[in-house]
Amino acid sequence: MSYSPRSVPSHKQLIYDYIANLGPVAKAELLEAHDLTSSTMTRLLDEMAKEGLILVTGLGPSNGGRKPLLYQVNPDHGYIFGLEISRFTSTLGLFDLNMNQKSVIRWRMDETMSPERLVAHAAGMMQAFRKDHAIGQDRILGLGIGAVGPLDRSSGMIINPQYFPAKGWEQVPICSMFEEATGMPTMLENGATTALVGEHWSIRHENVEHALYVSAGVSLRSAMMSYGRIVYGKVDTEGSIGQMIIDVDGPRLGDSGNYGSLETFASVQALERQVRTRLKLGGSLLLQHIAATPEQVNLDTITSGLNAGDPFIQEMFQQSASYFGIGLANLINMFHPELIILGGALINANPMYYQVATEVAMKKTYYGEAYAPQFSMGLLKEDAVVTGAALMVRSRMKL
Repeated sequence: MSYSPRSVPSHKQLIYDYIANLGPVAKAELLEAHDLTSSTMTRLLDEMAKEGLILVTGLGPSNGGRKPLLYQVNPDHGYIFGLEISRFTSTLGLFDLNMNQKSVIRWRMDETMSPERLVAHAAGMMQAFRKDHAIGQDRILGLGIGAVGPLDRSSGMIINPQYFPAKGWEQVPICSMFEEATGMPTMLENGATTALVGEHWSIRHENVEHALYVSAGVSLRSAMMSYGRIVYGKVDTEGSIGQMIIDVDGPRLGDSGNYGSLETFASVQALERQVRTRLKLGGSLLLQHIAATPEQVNLDTITSGLNAGDPFIQEMFQQSASYFGIGLANLINMFHPELIILGGALINANPMYYQVATEVAMKKTYYGEAYAPQFSMGLLKEDAVVTGAALMVRSRMKL
């Protein structure tokens, strides 16, 4: 078995993926889903069973004859690492082939966490995980990375993401760095995309075909799925949702980007700037006890003030969520997804953000009575990115 990021799936791969995602399944269900003869299906199932890829897990219900054998993947046939590289925290997870999480660890991305240090730290933790579970290097199928963009997926390069606390995150050949440090085949994908892949997998039995994932954090990031497949554009546009213009006369967040863009009103950076400005003008006595100076205000201090009931912070937070809801409505009116999954630091900071944003989005959704999309914070939440990154490695196994 090898890792093949570009291979066309064979019948064997398609059957394995079906069993992995929907198992335990019977041969009859596999025949119904795939255009193969019964003898070919039997041969492929026997071949995968002999190779240890799948297991017979029992008998299914009878439809009048003998009870059918049920097949599922062998979870211990191999293992996959998933890694999230984000601005606030990074996460490393070890998974078996049933996507059971064996170990996970998170760490803060501070000003010392350069690309070189992150690779060294993550590689050391991978070795520790393998030792803890007595897993040999030969049983690791690969490493999937979900990272902040923009990216060049084909070359495994993180190009020039903004707002990393540490320096050196421009033109980073992250895949080759990890392959050199660990000897593992590595693939790179946008974190929003892997989050959507992970969350979609967690509800795979619900048959959701059209889904949107939006993350509200230091920046705004999104990914879309149509007919169960990730939608890609010509270039990496994960963060372009933040440049959606919602106020043509509005300011802009920094020295670049659109004036009146969504990220200017609904992002961690924007919220911190607004709170600092109001604090300089004498607002929020409660917050002054948490942050000695306006420059010390960050999302943690804002959340502390919000949880303590500071009305000034509540107003700022609700305003940010309302703008975010307007941006969501624009996306919904354009793509009409069945399901919108929301994540990121602002969504997770306090339930108010999710509640206000979704209420505003629904009010602004066209054909609101005839078309009612569902909102969710996801099932995997902070583990969505690493799970999706591992899933993308599994889906590209060459059997």
